[in-house]
Amino acid sequence: MIAALSLPHLLLADLGLSAALLAFCSALYAIPAALRKDARWLASARNAAIAPFVLLTLAVACLEGLLYSGAFGLQYVNAVTSRAMPWYLRLTALWGGQAGSLFFWCWLLSGYSALVMLRNWRRERDLQPGVTVVLMVTLLFFLGLVIALENPFNKLWVAPAGGVSAGIWQPAGTLPFAPNDGRGLNPLLRHPGMIIHPPMLYLGFIGFVVPYAFAIAALVAGRRDDAWIRVSRRWTLLAWMFLSLGLLLGGRWAYDVLGWGGYWGWDPVEIAAFMPWLTATAFLHSVLIQEKRGMFKHWNMSLIILTYALVVLGTFLTRSGVLSSVHAFAQSAIGPWFFAFVALMACVSLGLLLKRWELLRGDNALDSWLSREGLFLLNNLIFMGILAACLWGVMYPIISELFTGQKVTVGPPYYERTTGPLFAVLLLLMGVAPLAAWRAGAARRLGRAFWKPALLAGLLPAGLLLAGITQPAALLGLWLAALVACVTLYEFYRGAQARARLTAGGFWHSFVHLVLRNRRRYGGFTIHLGVVLMAFGIIGIELFQSETQATLAYGEQLSIGQYQLRYDSLVEFPASDGRVITRATLNVSKNGRVVTQLFPRRDYFTDSQQPMTIPAVYSTLPEDLYVLLVGWEPAGAGGATFKVYVNPLVNWLWAGGLVFIIGTLVATWPERRELQTAAERARAAQLAVRSVSAGA
Repeated sequence: MIAALSLPHLLLADLGLSAALLAFCSALYAIPAALRKDARWLASARNAAIAPFVLLTLAVACLEGLLYSGAFGLQYVNAVTSRAMPWYLRLTALWGGQAGSLFFWCWLLSGYSALVMLRNWRRERDLQPGVTVVLMVTLLFFLGLVIALENPFNKLWVAPAGGVSAGIWQPAGTLPFAPNDGRGLNPLLRHPGMIIHPPMLYLGFIGFVVPYAFAIAALVAGRRDDAWIRVSRRWTLLAWMFLSLGLLLGGRWAYDVLGWGGYWGWDPVEIAAFMPWLTATAFLHSVLIQEKRGMFKHWNMSLIILTYALVVLGTFLTRSGVLSSVHAFAQSAIGPWFFAFVALMACVSLGLLLKRWELLRGDNALDSWLSREGLFLLNNLIFMGILAACLWGVMYPIISELFTGQKVTVGPPYYERTTGPLFAVLLLLMGVAPLAAWRAGAARRLGRAFWKPALLAGLLPAGLLLAGITQPAALLGLWLAALVACVTLYEFYRGAQARARLTAGGFWHSFVHLVLRNRRRYGGFTIHLGVVLMAFGIIGIELFQSETQATLAYGEQLSIGQYQLRYDSLVEFPASDGRVITRATLNVSKNGRVVTQLFPRRDYFTDSQQPMTIPAVYSTLPEDLYVLLVGWEPAGAGGATFKVYVNPLVNWLWAGGLVFIIGTLVATWPERRELQTAAERARAAQLAVRSVSAGA
């Protein structure tokens, strides 16, 4: 007898699908309602734009219930879960495959849309119809893909001949089919980092739809002021923070799981996520100039449109099967639809931008390239240069295959050669720009401000040179990072000293109040300090990493740097979740003194029939000792092969990432006067509503 879905599972699947269909209808209704020139219709559109979040929350809860309880008669549940998987991995398998992750994407998008409707409705009311339309059109596209092409509620059906198919409706001549167990999640995705890495990336990617929607609404309304930037600035920072955190967690996942001793491999999918981060970073710097001097309006509108276009393009490249990557999804039918959506979005956005080009002329002209405005413009150009190098590297294999029939791989050396000098220039600009004056920039004045921190920063490479480190790239990079640190710390010191003199308070009390009263500025400087620490870490691991590989018998040892590793034993045993673990024991000494034992291992997942190498790491602030079990001889022979890396300063990279995120939180958090202004606006709106009601 062929097993079928149980009645509770069947009801959950049908309820989830019904909720998704209702969410689609609600989003569809919101579009014409938002375009009507009537306040009641607009209010109705707002409610209709909020409803999909409620409905999709119900649908996601249904899917989570199916994943948790093992409804293996559903195609998606069968593909990404198994009985051996722990409960938390079954729940997070929601974003472990194509259909579930797209559905999760829709839910997050509906959540952003609902929050915009609830939080920003009373601000810039003439922009709200355009914002609503952009958000709902985007939600309709993604939700339509889920319902029509990548439905996580598809059931399995078996034909009398034994063939298995999937679909919502039962094909003629088939029977419902529910296997006893699922195939299980890809072992690479069972790392704890995968519990939060994809959600952070998605929150970042999807979050950029909000400033994009306000930008398009401003273009449609013919607005040339900064209102759309003020309304969407915190949304942009929030999305940028999530994307930054997602990239950092992705680097940590690669370091812990992929087993090659690094954190960033210039993989096409990594780059697809990195490109919108580049343009968003340029945008966040560039809007400061528009708010301060009314300049760079063309730049800012173009940058936010480009950011969201790159989000959709990257999603297309990742999910269509066009790119070959450990991060990419398999070939899918959604590719042509995604391409059409990218093309349509780009054409509409570009058309609106060109139509309003004259309207977006800046209020002031650039006075000097050595002014702060000029250096910020250079900052934009450098970011665009890095973007161009990355985009060409990602697209070249696709273009070459299209025209020659051969896919050419673009590897890390290309990216390091093209982007390395540009990142060095960015560090230089980070060190120089805070010293430059607004408007007119005099070379002599800038030179007077620059030479002291430059000289102080030079002490670091000078000391390293005396210690025998002679690599020019390393010495230059460390000097640039030290320069940024000196200038940034001086800005903190100068501000706190000025406030202490003004208020006659203590230095540290003044420092705390300075940061709290100027969160955007000093949050940005904290981010710069995070970049400095990350730069030290990147220089350390990229330029000073050492590695070796050796096959050892029991009791033999290998040496690398100051470390000696003795191979003591190898055991194989089953784990409670179905894995078969092969684990080696290494005794680690440093300069002749035993410091730790390491247990590198290989896990074999019986449900998915895939192995995964798990490194063993001995971490200290100066460096990591990173050990992989590469292979071993049959039981009893005793020989095993190990690959060992020493990664200098890699933990500075992770510490810098933490400081980076803290700085972003500081910059994003509303200042007291902003909260007071928002409260006053809300009270004014309530009074206006009451007065209108009283007049009626």
